[in-house]
Amino acid sequence: MSNRNRIYEMIPGALVWITLVGSVVLSFLEPLWMIYFVIVFDVYWLLRVLYYLPYLVMAWWRYRVAIRVDWQAKASSLTGYERIRHLVFLPTFREDLQVVRETFRHLLTSTTPADRIIVCLAGEARDAERFTTIAAAMQQEFGSQFLRLQTTVHPSDLPDEIPGKGSNLNWAARQMVPVVESLNISPDDLIVSSFDIDTQAHPHYFACLTATYLTVPDPARASYQPVALYNNNLWESAAPVRVAMFGTTFWLMTEMARPEMMMTFSSHSMSWRMLLDVGFWQKDIVSEDSRIFLQALVHYHGDYRVEPIALPVSMDSVSGERYADSLAALYKQLRRWAWGVENFGYMAEHFGKDKAMPLRVKAAYLWKQIEGSYTWATAPLLITLLGQLPFWVAPDRFRSFALFQNTPFTLQWIMRLALIGVFVSAGLALTLLPPRPAHVSRWQTWMVAIFQWLLLPVTFVLFGSIPAVDAQTRYMLGGRFRLGFNVSAKRKITS
Repeated sequence: MSNRNRIYEMIPGALVWITLVGSVVLSFLEPLWMIYFVIVFDVYWLLRVLYYLPYLVMAWWRYRVAIRVDWQAKASSLTGYERIRHLVFLPTFREDLQVVRETFRHLLTSTTPADRIIVCLAGEARDAERFTTIAAAMQQEFGSQFLRLQTTVHPSDLPDEIPGKGSNLNWAARQMVPVVESLNISPDDLIVSSFDIDTQAHPHYFACLTATYLTVPDPARASYQPVALYNNNLWESAAPVRVAMFGTTFWLMTEMARPEMMMTFSSHSMSWRMLLDVGFWQKDIVSEDSRIFLQALVHYHGDYRVEPIALPVSMDSVSGERYADSLAALYKQLRRWAWGVENFGYMAEHFGKDKAMPLRVKAAYLWKQIEGSYTWATAPLLITLLGQLPFWVAPDRFRSFALFQNTPFTLQWIMRLALIGVFVSAGLALTLLPPRPAHVSRWQTWMVAIFQWLLLPVTFVLFGSIPAVDAQTRYMLGGRFRLGFNVSAKRKITS
Protein backbone atom coordinates (compact mmCIF):
# COMPACT_ATOMS: atom_id res chain seq x y z
CA MET A 1 0.00 0.00 0.00
CA SER A 2 1.35 3.42 -0.97
CA ASN A 3 1.94 6.24 1.51
CA ARG A 4 -0.78 8.23 -0.23
CA ASN A 5 -3.34 5.48 0.32
CA ARG A 6 -2.41 5.28 4.02
CA ILE A 7 -3.00 9.03 4.29
CA TYR A 8 -6.45 8.57 2.76
CA GLU A 9 -7.21 5.91 5.36
CA MET A 10 -6.13 8.19 8.21
CA ILE A 11 -8.18 11.25 7.21
CA PRO A 12 -11.66 10.26 8.52
CA GLY A 13 -10.40 9.03 11.90
CA ALA A 14 -8.04 11.98 12.27
CA LEU A 15 -10.90 14.44 11.74
CA VAL A 16 -12.97 12.66 14.38
CA TRP A 17 -10.20 12.58 16.98
CA ILE A 18 -9.17 16.19 16.32
CA THR A 19 -12.78 17.15 17.02
CA LEU A 20 -13.15 15.04 20.16
CA VAL A 21 -9.79 15.91 21.72
CA GLY A 22 -10.03 19.51 20.60
CA SER A 23 -13.46 19.83 22.21
CA VAL A 24 -12.11 18.68 25.56
CA VAL A 25 -9.03 20.89 25.39
CA LEU A 26 -10.98 23.99 24.31
CA SER A 27 -13.56 23.41 27.05
CA PHE A 28 -10.80 23.92 29.61
CA LEU A 29 -8.55 26.47 27.91
CA GLU A 30 -10.84 28.49 25.61
CA PRO A 31 -14.42 27.66 26.60
CA LEU A 32 -15.86 30.58 24.61
CA TRP A 33 -14.37 29.18 21.41
CA MET A 34 -15.90 25.81 22.24
CA ILE A 35 -19.28 27.44 22.90
CA TYR A 36 -19.17 29.14 19.49
CA PHE A 37 -18.33 25.80 17.88
CA VAL A 38 -21.19 24.02 19.69
CA ILE A 39 -23.69 26.69 18.66
CA VAL A 40 -22.64 26.42 15.01
CA PHE A 41 -22.71 22.62 15.13
CA ASP A 42 -26.12 22.42 16.83
CA VAL A 43 -27.61 24.87 14.33
CA TYR A 44 -26.12 22.79 11.52
CA TRP A 45 -27.65 19.67 13.06
CA LEU A 46 -31.06 21.33 13.35
CA LEU A 47 -30.93 22.44 9.71
CA ARG A 48 -29.88 18.93 8.75
CA VAL A 49 -32.87 17.42 10.56
CA LEU A 50 -35.29 19.93 9.03
CA TYR A 51 -33.78 19.31 5.59
CA TYR A 52 -34.16 15.53 5.84
CA LEU A 53 -37.68 15.40 7.29
CA PRO A 54 -39.54 16.32 4.06
CA TYR A 55 -37.57 13.66 2.21
CA LEU A 56 -38.41 11.09 4.86
CA VAL A 57 -42.13 11.87 4.61
CA MET A 58 -41.92 11.83 0.81
CA ALA A 59 -40.25 8.40 0.80
CA TRP A 60 -42.77 7.08 3.32
CA TRP A 61 -45.64 8.29 1.11
CA ARG A 62 -44.14 6.60 -1.95
CA TYR A 63 -43.81 3.42 0.09
CA ARG A 64 -47.47 3.57 1.14
CA VAL A 65 -48.53 4.05 -2.47
CA ALA A 66 -46.23 1.35 -3.85
CA ILE A 67 -47.45 -1.43 -1.57
CA ARG A 68 -50.97 -1.00 -3.01
CA VAL A 69 -49.94 -1.41 -6.67
CA ASP A 70 -50.40 -4.67 -8.59
CA TRP A 71 -46.83 -4.69 -9.83
CA GLN A 72 -47.05 -8.11 -11.47
CA ALA A 73 -49.88 -6.92 -13.72
CA LYS A 74 -47.92 -3.78 -14.51
CA ALA A 75 -44.68 -5.64 -15.24
CA SER A 76 -46.28 -8.35 -17.40
CA SER A 77 -47.84 -5.70 -19.65
CA LEU A 78 -44.47 -4.18 -20.55
CA THR A 79 -42.50 -4.93 -23.69
CA GLY A 80 -39.55 -7.14 -22.82
CA TYR A 81 -41.14 -8.79 -19.80
CA GLU A 82 -40.83 -12.27 -21.27
CA ARG A 83 -37.05 -11.90 -21.55
CA ILE A 84 -36.36 -10.92 -17.94
CA ARG A 85 -35.08 -13.46 -15.43
CA HIS A 86 -33.90 -13.05 -11.84
CA LEU A 87 -30.86 -14.48 -10.07
CA VAL A 88 -30.95 -14.37 -6.27
CA PHE A 89 -27.73 -14.89 -4.30
CA LEU A 90 -28.23 -16.16 -0.73
CA PRO A 91 -24.83 -16.35 0.98
CA THR A 92 -24.98 -18.19 4.28
CA PHE A 93 -22.62 -19.07 7.10
CA ARG A 94 -23.62 -21.03 10.21
CA GLU A 95 -27.32 -20.27 9.75
CA ASP A 96 -29.87 -22.75 11.00
CA LEU A 97 -31.92 -24.86 8.60
CA GLN A 98 -35.08 -23.12 9.82
CA VAL A 99 -33.79 -19.70 8.75
CA VAL A 100 -32.83 -20.90 5.27
CA ARG A 101 -36.06 -22.83 4.77
CA GLU A 102 -38.15 -19.80 5.77
CA THR A 103 -36.32 -17.65 3.20
CA PHE A 104 -36.98 -20.19 0.44
CA ARG A 105 -40.63 -20.47 1.40
CA HIS A 106 -40.95 -16.72 1.25
CA LEU A 107 -39.39 -16.60 -2.22
CA LEU A 108 -42.23 -18.82 -3.40
CA THR A 109 -44.79 -16.24 -2.24
CA SER A 110 -43.51 -13.86 -4.91
CA THR A 111 -46.01 -12.85 -7.59
CA THR A 112 -43.21 -13.34 -10.10
CA PRO A 113 -43.40 -17.00 -11.20
CA ALA A 114 -40.70 -19.13 -9.58
CA ASP A 115 -39.73 -20.55 -12.97
CA ARG A 116 -38.32 -17.09 -13.78
CA ILE A 117 -36.06 -17.11 -10.71
CA ILE A 118 -32.64 -18.71 -10.33
CA VAL A 119 -31.47 -19.17 -6.75
CA CYS A 120 -27.83 -19.58 -5.72
CA LEU A 121 -27.39 -20.78 -2.15
CA ALA A 122 -23.78 -19.92 -1.38
CA GLY A 123 -22.13 -21.70 1.54
CA GLU A 124 -18.67 -21.73 3.08
CA ALA A 125 -16.17 -24.57 3.33
CA ARG A 126 -15.59 -23.42 6.94
CA ASP A 127 -19.14 -24.60 7.63
CA ALA A 128 -19.18 -27.49 5.16
CA GLU A 129 -20.85 -30.13 7.31
CA ARG A 130 -23.83 -27.96 8.25
CA PHE A 131 -24.13 -26.46 4.78
CA THR A 132 -24.10 -29.85 3.02
CA THR A 133 -27.10 -30.93 5.08
CA ILE A 134 -28.96 -27.67 4.45
CA ALA A 135 -28.17 -27.65 0.72
CA ALA A 136 -29.45 -31.22 0.32
CA ALA A 137 -32.67 -30.36 2.17
CA MET A 138 -33.26 -27.26 0.02
CA GLN A 139 -32.66 -29.20 -3.19
CA GLN A 140 -35.13 -31.86 -2.12
CA GLU A 141 -37.83 -29.39 -0.99
CA PHE A 142 -37.45 -26.59 -3.53
CA GLY A 143 -35.13 -27.72 -6.33
CA SER A 144 -37.90 -28.40 -8.83
CA GLN A 145 -39.83 -25.19 -8.15
CA PHE A 146 -37.34 -22.59 -9.42
CA LEU A 147 -35.83 -22.16 -12.86
CA ARG A 148 -32.62 -23.42 -11.27
CA LEU A 149 -31.44 -23.95 -7.70
CA GLN A 150 -27.66 -23.96 -7.56
CA THR A 151 -25.46 -24.42 -4.50
CA THR A 152 -21.83 -23.32 -4.21
CA VAL A 153 -19.17 -23.81 -1.54
CA HIS A 154 -16.61 -21.07 -1.10
CA PRO A 155 -13.18 -22.60 -0.33
CA SER A 156 -11.26 -21.39 2.71
CA ASP A 157 -7.99 -19.45 2.69
CA LEU A 158 -7.93 -18.40 -0.94
CA PRO A 159 -5.26 -15.78 -1.70
CA ASP A 160 -6.02 -12.03 -1.76
CA GLU A 161 -9.30 -12.26 0.13
CA ILE A 162 -10.77 -12.11 3.61
CA PRO A 163 -13.52 -14.40 4.91
CA GLY A 164 -16.86 -12.71 4.46
CA LYS A 165 -19.87 -12.06 2.32
CA GLY A 166 -17.94 -10.29 -0.45
CA SER A 167 -15.50 -13.12 -1.07
CA ASN A 168 -18.33 -15.68 -0.89
CA LEU A 169 -20.38 -13.71 -3.44
CA ASN A 170 -17.37 -13.38 -5.73
CA TRP A 171 -16.83 -17.13 -5.74
CA ALA A 172 -20.54 -17.92 -6.13
CA ALA A 173 -20.96 -15.49 -9.03
CA ARG A 174 -18.04 -17.00 -10.92
CA GLN A 175 -19.58 -20.44 -10.50
CA MET A 176 -22.84 -19.10 -11.89
CA VAL A 177 -21.35 -17.81 -15.16
CA PRO A 178 -21.56 -21.18 -17.00
CA VAL A 179 -25.00 -21.82 -15.46
CA VAL A 180 -26.36 -18.57 -16.87
CA GLU A 181 -24.75 -19.23 -20.23
CA SER A 182 -26.29 -22.72 -20.37
CA LEU A 183 -29.72 -21.15 -19.92
CA ASN A 184 -29.11 -18.79 -22.86
CA ILE A 185 -29.99 -15.69 -20.84
CA SER A 186 -28.58 -12.43 -22.12
CA PRO A 187 -26.54 -10.52 -19.47
CA ASP A 188 -28.80 -7.52 -20.12
CA ASP A 189 -31.91 -9.56 -19.31
CA LEU A 190 -30.76 -10.98 -15.98
CA ILE A 191 -31.39 -8.98 -12.80
CA VAL A 192 -29.31 -10.05 -9.79
CA SER A 193 -30.40 -9.63 -6.18
CA SER A 194 -27.83 -9.95 -3.41
CA PHE A 195 -29.78 -10.85 -0.28
CA ASP A 196 -28.82 -11.69 3.27
CA ILE A 197 -29.96 -15.21 4.06
CA ASP A 198 -32.80 -13.89 6.27
CA THR A 199 -34.12 -11.44 3.66
CA GLN A 200 -37.83 -11.72 2.94
CA ALA A 201 -38.78 -9.58 -0.05
CA HIS A 202 -42.27 -8.12 -0.50
CA PRO A 203 -44.34 -10.47 -2.71
CA HIS A 204 -44.35 -7.83 -5.48
CA TYR A 205 -40.65 -6.95 -5.12
CA PHE A 206 -39.38 -8.84 -8.16
CA ALA A 207 -42.32 -7.63 -10.24
CA CYS A 208 -41.67 -4.02 -9.22
CA LEU A 209 -37.97 -4.54 -9.91
CA THR A 210 -38.79 -5.90 -13.37
CA ALA A 211 -41.14 -3.02 -14.15
CA THR A 212 -38.55 -0.48 -13.05
CA TYR A 213 -35.78 -2.20 -15.01
CA LEU A 214 -37.88 -2.17 -18.16
CA THR A 215 -38.90 1.49 -17.90
CA VAL A 216 -35.81 3.40 -16.70
CA PRO A 217 -33.18 4.58 -19.19
CA ASP A 218 -30.05 2.43 -19.52
CA PRO A 219 -31.13 -0.05 -16.82
CA ALA A 220 -27.80 -1.90 -16.71
CA ARG A 221 -26.15 1.31 -15.47
CA ALA A 222 -28.14 1.27 -12.23
CA SER A 223 -28.45 -0.60 -8.96
CA TYR A 224 -31.88 -1.00 -7.40
CA GLN A 225 -32.39 -0.28 -3.70
CA PRO A 226 -35.50 -1.40 -1.77
CA VAL A 227 -36.66 -0.15 1.62
CA ALA A 228 -34.81 -2.13 4.29
CA LEU A 229 -37.01 -3.14 7.22
CA TYR A 230 -35.92 -5.25 10.18
CA ASN A 231 -39.34 -6.64 10.99
CA ASN A 232 -38.88 -10.42 10.90
CA ASN A 233 -38.36 -10.65 14.66
CA LEU A 234 -39.09 -7.05 15.65
CA TRP A 235 -41.55 -7.87 18.43
CA GLU A 236 -38.97 -10.00 20.25
CA SER A 237 -36.02 -7.61 19.78
CA ALA A 238 -34.47 -5.53 22.54
CA ALA A 239 -35.71 -1.93 22.63
CA PRO A 240 -32.34 -0.34 21.74
CA VAL A 241 -32.11 -2.73 18.79
CA ARG A 242 -35.53 -1.62 17.53
CA VAL A 243 -34.64 2.06 17.82
CA ALA A 244 -31.37 1.54 15.97
CA MET A 245 -33.01 -0.51 13.23
CA PHE A 246 -35.81 2.02 12.68
CA GLY A 247 -33.14 4.70 12.52
CA THR A 248 -31.39 2.75 9.78
CA THR A 249 -34.65 2.36 7.86
CA PHE A 250 -35.45 6.07 8.07
CA TRP A 251 -31.93 7.07 7.02
CA LEU A 252 -32.24 4.84 3.96
CA MET A 253 -35.68 6.19 3.11
CA THR A 254 -34.43 9.78 3.13
CA GLU A 255 -31.63 8.69 0.81
CA MET A 256 -34.14 7.07 -1.53
CA ALA A 257 -36.11 10.30 -1.83
CA ARG A 258 -33.01 12.09 -3.16
CA PRO A 259 -31.00 9.30 -4.83
CA GLU A 260 -28.64 11.48 -6.88
CA MET A 261 -25.60 10.57 -4.76
CA MET A 262 -26.99 7.46 -3.11
CA MET A 263 -25.05 4.21 -2.67
CA THR A 264 -26.48 0.74 -2.17
CA PHE A 265 -26.98 -0.74 1.28
CA SER A 266 -27.68 -4.25 2.57
CA SER A 267 -29.99 -6.34 0.33
CA HIS A 268 -30.38 -4.81 -3.14
CA SER A 269 -30.37 -5.64 -6.86
CA MET A 270 -28.32 -4.90 -9.97
CA SER A 271 -27.74 -6.14 -13.51
CA TRP A 272 -25.70 -9.21 -14.41
CA ARG A 273 -24.13 -7.10 -17.17
CA MET A 274 -22.62 -4.74 -14.61
CA LEU A 275 -21.29 -7.59 -12.48
CA LEU A 276 -19.57 -9.12 -15.49
CA ASP A 277 -18.07 -5.76 -16.42
CA VAL A 278 -16.59 -5.03 -12.98
CA GLY A 279 -15.46 -8.58 -12.23
CA PHE A 280 -17.97 -9.22 -9.44
CA TRP A 281 -17.61 -8.29 -5.78
CA GLN A 282 -14.25 -7.44 -4.24
CA LYS A 283 -12.85 -10.24 -2.13
CA ASP A 284 -10.90 -8.29 0.48
CA ILE A 285 -13.42 -5.82 1.92
CA VAL A 286 -16.16 -5.84 4.56
CA SER A 287 -18.66 -3.37 3.05
CA GLU A 288 -19.47 -5.32 -0.09
CA ASP A 289 -22.98 -3.87 -0.37
CA SER A 290 -21.80 -0.29 -0.97
CA ARG A 291 -18.47 -1.23 -2.56
CA ILE A 292 -20.07 -3.03 -5.51
CA PHE A 293 -21.85 0.23 -6.35
CA LEU A 294 -18.55 2.14 -6.20
CA GLN A 295 -16.87 -0.47 -8.39
CA ALA A 296 -19.51 0.23 -11.02
CA LEU A 297 -19.28 3.99 -10.53
CA VAL A 298 -15.53 3.86 -11.15
CA HIS A 299 -15.76 1.40 -14.04
CA TYR A 300 -18.34 3.54 -15.88
CA HIS A 301 -16.54 6.81 -15.04
CA GLY A 302 -19.38 8.22 -12.96
CA ASP A 303 -22.18 7.06 -15.26
CA TYR A 304 -23.87 4.84 -12.70
CA ARG A 305 -26.71 5.46 -10.27
CA VAL A 306 -29.18 4.00 -7.78
CA GLU A 307 -32.84 3.60 -8.71
CA PRO A 308 -35.08 3.44 -5.59
CA ILE A 309 -37.56 0.58 -5.26
CA ALA A 310 -40.31 1.74 -2.90
CA LEU A 311 -41.21 -1.79 -1.78
CA PRO A 312 -39.63 -3.33 1.33
CA VAL A 313 -37.41 -6.26 2.03
CA SER A 314 -37.57 -7.43 5.63
CA MET A 315 -34.68 -8.90 7.59
CA ASP A 316 -33.95 -10.04 11.14
CA SER A 317 -32.82 -7.65 13.83
CA VAL A 318 -29.77 -8.83 15.72
CA SER A 319 -30.53 -10.77 18.87
CA GLY A 320 -28.99 -13.08 21.43
CA GLU A 321 -29.86 -15.54 24.15
CA ARG A 322 -29.71 -12.77 26.75
CA TYR A 323 -30.51 -9.06 26.64
CA ALA A 324 -26.82 -8.21 27.02
CA ASP A 325 -25.98 -10.53 24.12
CA SER A 326 -28.44 -8.64 21.92
CA LEU A 327 -26.81 -5.31 22.78
CA ALA A 328 -23.34 -6.71 22.09
CA ALA A 329 -24.54 -8.04 18.74
CA LEU A 330 -26.08 -4.66 17.92
CA TYR A 331 -22.81 -2.89 18.69
CA LYS A 332 -20.87 -5.24 16.43
CA GLN A 333 -23.36 -4.86 13.59
CA LEU A 334 -23.31 -1.06 13.76
CA ARG A 335 -19.52 -1.08 13.93
CA ARG A 336 -19.47 -3.23 10.79
CA TRP A 337 -21.82 -0.81 9.05
CA ALA A 338 -19.63 2.10 10.20
CA TRP A 339 -16.69 0.27 8.61
CA GLY A 340 -18.16 1.59 5.37
CA VAL A 341 -15.64 4.38 6.02
CA GLU A 342 -13.23 2.12 4.12
CA ASN A 343 -14.96 3.39 0.98
CA PHE A 344 -13.33 6.80 1.46
CA GLY A 345 -9.86 5.49 0.68
CA TYR A 346 -11.16 3.54 -2.31
CA MET A 347 -12.90 6.62 -3.72
CA ALA A 348 -9.97 8.95 -3.12
CA GLU A 349 -7.55 6.54 -4.81
CA HIS A 350 -9.66 5.67 -7.85
CA PHE A 351 -11.23 9.09 -8.37
CA GLY A 352 -7.75 10.57 -8.45
CA LYS A 353 -6.75 8.26 -11.30
CA ASP A 354 -9.98 8.64 -13.30
CA LYS A 355 -9.70 11.63 -15.64
CA ALA A 356 -13.00 10.84 -17.39
CA MET A 357 -15.23 11.03 -14.30
CA PRO A 358 -16.78 14.51 -13.88
CA LEU A 359 -15.23 16.53 -11.06
CA ARG A 360 -18.66 17.33 -9.59
CA VAL A 361 -19.37 13.60 -9.23
CA LYS A 362 -16.06 12.98 -7.48
CA ALA A 363 -16.53 15.91 -5.13
CA ALA A 364 -20.14 15.02 -4.30
CA TYR A 365 -19.41 11.39 -3.38
CA LEU A 366 -16.26 12.24 -1.41
CA TRP A 367 -18.09 14.93 0.55
CA LYS A 368 -21.06 12.65 1.20
CA GLN A 369 -18.77 9.90 2.51
CA ILE A 370 -16.61 12.08 4.74
CA GLU A 371 -19.48 14.20 6.06
CA GLY A 372 -21.61 11.15 6.80
CA SER A 373 -18.80 9.32 8.60
CA TYR A 374 -17.80 12.43 10.54
CA THR A 375 -21.27 13.35 11.81
CA TRP A 376 -22.08 9.72 12.58
CA ALA A 377 -19.11 9.57 14.93
CA THR A 378 -19.17 13.08 16.41
CA ALA A 379 -22.73 14.45 16.42
CA PRO A 380 -24.18 12.36 19.29
CA LEU A 381 -21.20 13.08 21.53
CA LEU A 382 -21.14 16.78 20.71
CA ILE A 383 -24.86 17.20 21.24
CA THR A 384 -25.28 15.18 24.43
CA LEU A 385 -21.92 15.37 26.26
CA LEU A 386 -19.11 17.48 24.81
CA GLY A 387 -21.43 20.38 24.07
CA GLN A 388 -22.12 20.63 27.82
CA LEU A 389 -18.50 20.26 28.92
CA PRO A 390 -17.46 23.94 28.79
CA PHE A 391 -20.35 24.85 31.11
CA TRP A 392 -19.12 22.28 33.62
CA VAL A 393 -15.36 22.91 33.62
CA ALA A 394 -14.79 26.49 32.44
CA PRO A 395 -12.76 28.72 34.79
CA ASP A 396 -14.73 31.23 36.87
CA ARG A 397 -13.51 34.22 34.87
CA PHE A 398 -15.64 33.13 31.89
CA ARG A 399 -18.88 32.56 33.77
CA SER A 400 -19.88 36.22 33.89
CA PHE A 401 -19.93 36.51 30.08
CA ALA A 402 -23.43 36.94 28.59
CA LEU A 403 -22.62 34.32 25.95
CA PHE A 404 -21.75 31.82 28.67
CA GLN A 405 -24.96 32.48 30.58
CA ASN A 406 -27.39 32.60 27.65
CA THR A 407 -26.06 29.82 25.44
CA PRO A 408 -27.50 26.88 27.47
CA PHE A 409 -31.02 28.19 26.91
CA THR A 410 -30.32 28.73 23.22
CA LEU A 411 -28.99 25.21 22.82
CA GLN A 412 -32.00 23.79 24.67
CA TRP A 413 -34.37 25.45 22.20
CA ILE A 414 -32.33 24.29 19.22
CA MET A 415 -32.46 20.70 20.46
CA ARG A 416 -36.18 20.97 21.25
CA LEU A 417 -36.80 21.97 17.66
CA ALA A 418 -34.62 19.08 16.50
CA LEU A 419 -36.90 16.73 18.48
CA ILE A 420 -39.44 17.25 15.69
CA GLY A 421 -37.47 14.58 13.87
CA VAL A 422 -37.96 12.14 16.75
CA PHE A 423 -41.72 12.71 16.88
CA VAL A 424 -42.07 12.29 13.12
CA SER A 425 -39.95 9.13 13.20
CA ALA A 426 -41.99 7.65 16.04
CA GLY A 427 -45.22 8.37 14.17
CA LEU A 428 -43.99 6.84 10.92
CA ALA A 429 -42.64 3.81 12.78
CA LEU A 430 -46.19 2.98 13.87
CA THR A 431 -47.17 2.49 10.23
CA LEU A 432 -44.23 0.14 9.55
CA LEU A 433 -44.86 -2.31 12.38
CA PRO A 434 -45.63 -5.91 11.37
CA PRO A 435 -48.84 -7.51 12.69
CA ARG A 436 -48.74 -8.11 16.43
CA PRO A 437 -48.31 -11.81 17.26
CA ALA A 438 -50.74 -13.40 19.69
CA HIS A 439 -48.05 -13.85 22.35
CA VAL A 440 -47.24 -10.12 22.41
CA SER A 441 -49.30 -8.13 24.91
CA ARG A 442 -50.78 -4.69 24.30
CA TRP A 443 -48.33 -3.30 26.86
CA GLN A 444 -45.45 -4.61 24.76
CA THR A 445 -47.08 -2.99 21.76
CA TRP A 446 -46.98 0.40 23.46
CA MET A 447 -43.36 -0.22 24.43
CA VAL A 448 -42.47 -0.93 20.80
CA ALA A 449 -44.56 1.89 19.40
CA ILE A 450 -43.85 4.78 21.74
CA PHE A 451 -41.84 4.29 24.92
CA GLN A 452 -38.78 2.83 23.18
CA TRP A 453 -38.08 6.27 21.70
CA LEU A 454 -37.27 7.55 25.19
CA LEU A 455 -34.08 5.51 24.84
CA LEU A 456 -32.94 7.58 21.86
CA PRO A 457 -30.41 9.76 23.76
CA VAL A 458 -28.71 6.61 25.08
CA THR A 459 -28.77 4.68 21.81
CA PHE A 460 -27.68 7.87 20.01
CA VAL A 461 -24.35 7.71 21.86
CA LEU A 462 -23.78 4.03 22.74
CA PHE A 463 -24.93 2.67 19.37
CA GLY A 464 -24.25 5.75 17.25
CA SER A 465 -21.03 7.56 18.10
CA ILE A 466 -19.13 4.82 19.89
CA PRO A 467 -19.19 2.09 17.19
CA ALA A 468 -18.49 4.72 14.53
CA VAL A 469 -15.49 6.08 16.44
CA ASP A 470 -14.34 2.50 17.00
CA ALA A 471 -14.54 1.68 13.29
CA GLN A 472 -12.89 4.88 12.08
CA THR A 473 -10.10 4.56 14.64
CA ARG A 474 -9.39 1.02 13.50
CA TYR A 475 -9.38 2.18 9.87
CA MET A 476 -6.97 4.99 10.77
CA LEU A 477 -4.56 2.73 12.66
CA GLY A 478 -4.66 -0.05 10.03
CA GLY A 479 -2.73 -3.29 10.30
CA ARG A 480 -3.92 -5.66 13.00
CA PHE A 481 -6.60 -3.17 14.05
CA ARG A 482 -8.50 -3.53 10.78
CA LEU A 483 -11.98 -4.97 11.06
CA GLY A 484 -12.81 -8.37 9.61
CA PHE A 485 -16.27 -9.50 8.56
CA ASN A 486 -18.49 -10.17 11.55
CA VAL A 487 -21.61 -12.28 11.00
CA SER A 488 -24.41 -10.62 12.96
CA ALA A 489 -25.95 -12.79 15.66
CA LYS A 490 -29.57 -13.41 14.77
CA ARG A 491 -32.05 -15.81 16.30
CA LYS A 492 -35.44 -16.83 15.02
CA ILE A 493 -38.10 -16.84 17.73
CA THR A 494 -41.36 -18.54 17.02
CA SER A 495 -44.60 -17.88 18.80
